[in-house]
Amino acid sequence: MSRDQAPSLGQSPVSDGGSRPCHTAVWLARIIVALVCFFNLTAAIPFVMRPGAHLRAFEVAGSGEGGEALVRGLGVAFLMWQVPFLPVIWRPDRYRVCFGCLLGMQFVGLVGESLMMFGLPSGHIQLRATGWRFIAFDAVGLVGMGLAFAVTRSGRSDGSAGRRALADPAEPAAAP
Repeated sequence: MSRDQAPSLGQSPVSDGGSRPCHTAVWLARIIVALVCFFNLTAAIPFVMRPGAHLRAFEVAGSGEGGEALVRGLGVAFLMWQVPFLPVIWRPDRYRVCFGCLLGMQFVGLVGESLMMFGLPSGHIQLRATGWRFIAFDAVGLVGMGLAFAVTRSGRSDGSAGRRALADPAEPAAAP
């Protein structure tokens, strides 16, 4: 499909007419997922490198090494959570299982942080501010990555694209 042609009936506007999403959709997804990963890393790295600077945000100031270990541990968990981002940034149209895991992780984070936030007793101003930042980021990330997931969905309806995504990437795809 050329740029000035409209998609035909049954053809996705983000598909090249075959079973793969168009180049633009793949790059859009890469950029969205990479941005979410980047912002996660902007939290993770400072938590690991300078945990003492973040003790007040988690209301553990004055707790010494225990509070620093808590914040550093959260940073390490954030770093671990970035691993499935890498194949998705590389090939969002191919690594659908990893992409689905990213969406699941983002959803669990959003729901969990929301439950914690609404379960906090009054007071806790710093903790609430931190919680709202995490909730806002996870909500925006979930919507953005959900959009990216949708635009990189294969145009095939027979399920073969999903089977190929689970296959060894080094092996050529079998004929449908």
